[in-house]
Amino acid sequence: MPLTSDPACLLIDGGWTTAEDGRQRAIVNPFDASALALVAEASAVDADRAVRAARAAFDEGSWAHAPAARRAGVLTATADALQEHREELALLETLDTGKTLSESRADVDDATAVLRYYAAPSASDAGRTVETGRPDAISRVVYEPVGVCALITPWNYPLLQICWKLAPALVAGNTVVAKPSELTPMTTIRLFRLLQEQLEQAGAPSGTANLVLGGGAVGAALAEHPEVDLVSFTGGLATGRSVMRAAADTVKKVALELGGKNPNIVFADADLDAAVDFALTAAFLHSGQVCSAGSRLLLHRSLHADFTAELARRADLIRLGNGLEKGTETGPLVSAEHREKVERLLAGALAEGAVLRAGGGRPTEPELQAGFFLRPTVLDSCHAGMTVVREEVFGPVLTVELFDEEDEVVALANDTPYGLAGAVWTQDAGRGERVAARLRLGTVWINDYHPYVPQAEWGGFKQSGTGRELGPSGLREYQETKHIWRTVIPAAQHWFAG
Repeated sequence: MPLTSDPACLLIDGGWTTAEDGRQRAIVNPFDASALALVAEASAVDADRAVRAARAAFDEGSWAHAPAARRAGVLTATADALQEHREELALLETLDTGKTLSESRADVDDATAVLRYYAAPSASDAGRTVETGRPDAISRVVYEPVGVCALITPWNYPLLQICWKLAPALVAGNTVVAKPSELTPMTTIRLFRLLQEQLEQAGAPSGTANLVLGGGAVGAALAEHPEVDLVSFTGGLATGRSVMRAAADTVKKVALELGGKNPNIVFADADLDAAVDFALTAAFLHSGQVCSAGSRLLLHRSLHADFTAELARRADLIRLGNGLEKGTETGPLVSAEHREKVERLLAGALAEGAVLRAGGGRPTEPELQAGFFLRPTVLDSCHAGMTVVREEVFGPVLTVELFDEEDEVVALANDTPYGLAGAVWTQDAGRGERVAARLRLGTVWINDYHPYVPQAEWGGFKQSGTGRELGPSGLREYQETKHIWRTVIPAAQHWFAG
């Protein structure tokens, strides 16, 4: 794909513009390290312009107080536009992230489903009436928009993650400033071009949706800005902590999704063909660059030899390649720097005593040498004290730990600072439900891995974050709760005699 230049790709106050200082950034295709595009590189000055535009649009009031159906109509029309441009968006997502085209198409469809879910009347809530015990009083609880929302998204699922945040924020009546990862902004730019068309047709104020590009300095400027009312961030734990600290000075609302170290538990009575197959998917989908990746395999000791042998055999058969080509099963890591981080963790694991069963290095095929590839890796003989077991690798590395008893594996699974997701494999329905109830995780799959629906909340316990995305709770993140009391026939109470 030839290099394209799009310097006017910041959306601020209804207009597409360049960065104030003219800076640009090259976006790189992780398959071969070629430059895809030159895009604007915003600064704190641009972030301030975007926030002030969003504040003016919110305070003007017409969007916040518009009929819910009008705001929902913008989401529906944008969902229709995503499907109309499905192949274009999937192509951009694959070029930008390296994932397979089939994964990118699924991401477009999932993003569409999220927009449609929040556009549906069933997703909204007009509030409730509260019994006061007084015939002369009416008490209501209503939900109102928070205000200006900063939406900061990661590089692994750019289109899907911005839609998880954008849909509930807009339908609730907020105005937004979005900042995608500086590594993978292409589909977010395209989404906002489609969205802005729909906002203009709906007569929304010019600063309703704003988009800035750039790195950590831009994200920090949004988190610190006194005119931002809420920050929703998805990304790494260290950055999430920084966002919380930055938001503290103005006591902003904060919603964080910070990843996980997710256990995939296989009991002796599991369907082994399915469990092996899903263990591969859990760990190596998108080369393990998934917050919910099942990177910790907790395996009943009786299954160890046969299960790990088959797992390693199949891991070595996974076909790496260009996500645009048929036959490719997984792609590269997102950048050279990220691959080096994963390689350091892998080397540390081997030094700590892990046994390599599959992968463990870069591929040797000549056509893969320019990209940021790493072979799917299986590490056996692991334990909870290892760095590779405790830290989020975010790459194609699966660790294997063994257990004998149910209580033991529950303790192992919970022995982590994270608590995002995990799975239990067993044909004993009672055991599955019992273990699921004891796991300190935001999502537990029983005899499955990775499915989700927009109607169900997503988020984690412990250091996997705060708040929830998706479902009714995902909407609540972008709303304030207000209690309104009205006395129908007021009368003096004479608390004071004077």
